[in-house]
Amino acid sequence: MSGALDDIVVLDLTRGFAASMTAAFLGDFGARVIRLEPARVAATAADAAANGPRAATWNHEADLIHRNKQSLALDPASARGRAVLDDLVARCDVILTDWPLAERAALGADYVAASARRPDIVVARLSGFGPKGADRELPAIDELAAARTGMMPIVQQPGQPPVYTGAGAMHATVLLAFGIVAALLHRQASGEGQQVDTSLFAGNLYGASLDLQAFLAIGAGDRLLIPISRLDVSNPMSGSLYASADGRWVTLTMPDTDRWWPEFAAMTGLDAADPRFDTHEKRCELNRLALIHALEAAFARHSAEHWRAQFAARGMSADIIERFDYPATDPVARANRYVVELDHPSFGRVKSLGFPIYMSESPARLASLAPCLGQHTLEILHGLLGYPVETVHELGAAGVVA
Repeated sequence: MSGALDDIVVLDLTRGFAASMTAAFLGDFGARVIRLEPARVAATAADAAANGPRAATWNHEADLIHRNKQSLALDPASARGRAVLDDLVARCDVILTDWPLAERAALGADYVAASARRPDIVVARLSGFGPKGADRELPAIDELAAARTGMMPIVQQPGQPPVYTGAGAMHATVLLAFGIVAALLHRQASGEGQQVDTSLFAGNLYGASLDLQAFLAIGAGDRLLIPISRLDVSNPMSGSLYASADGRWVTLTMPDTDRWWPEFAAMTGLDAADPRFDTHEKRCELNRLALIHALEAAFARHSAEHWRAQFAARGMSADIIERFDYPATDPVARANRYVVELDHPSFGRVKSLGFPIYMSESPARLASLAPCLGQHTLEILHGLLGYPVETVHELGAAGVVA
């Protein structure tokens, strides 16, 4: 079965998680992703291996963000290494990077130099704060970008320190992949290459789209984007959290309380005809706090699994807030290949994050785990660039490649 991005060649010049994950996503759908590794790093790794075995641990992050990639170990700072890099740039469809502009320009991997070698090339960058403005060259660090969105202080309970969720990096990862595919479609229609940029700042902003758009539309207001206690929510049946008997939390999403109240009251042991709670106005305004306390007592009587079974049996819009261990055994995550099992050559059967996008005719695939440093140097130089094998060996002897 073919991949949606078959025949697309991507040069991976990344260091951080988000941009590296973008490259992996492209590889998942068939792109040939060539990751440039400094030759000296590969040589150091080879020396360490030659000096004796060490206790091995699974580099699970590498097998996620560098899956479906090839590794080229090259010293691009040398004259001959720069020539090899120039040849590779001319053969690539996409350069994907999070390196500073000055570093890329010094190697001829910026858009101006790259487009001179190949006019229809797409150069995509994950930045910290975008391609324009005074902060365009600040480092791409997600926590600093998240700090600027103004959203960290609204997650925690009042009086507690701001909370960094770490979600912005993944939003930026997907935005950059989307931008690259859009640029490739534009190139297919027009023959034009272009620059693509998304930032961690943008990823964090769009991760909070609903809240920030509301602020831009209506301003601050009395409560908008101000952290509130779970006891101060306006609707006890939507947005509030309740602890179960085993300490896990129940979340309710039933804003239309008139629709849900009779069945919900029966489930929680409350009297649907209780005059304190028999209208939406009483439940959400007049006696809101009394209902919250009544629900706190009700949910504390049984375990989380009891409540989950009740929600499922009654078709209620509610669930249990799970811990990190839940997706590993969730049958839905497995059925959709969000979590996959794979046979690792060194560590046996392991679980890993899979593929967040479903495509019926050209699905994502796991063709290979993260490569060893320089594993594909010969294949890339000889097979892709057409260098004679003897030339590749000569470059290896000179320390240009490894």
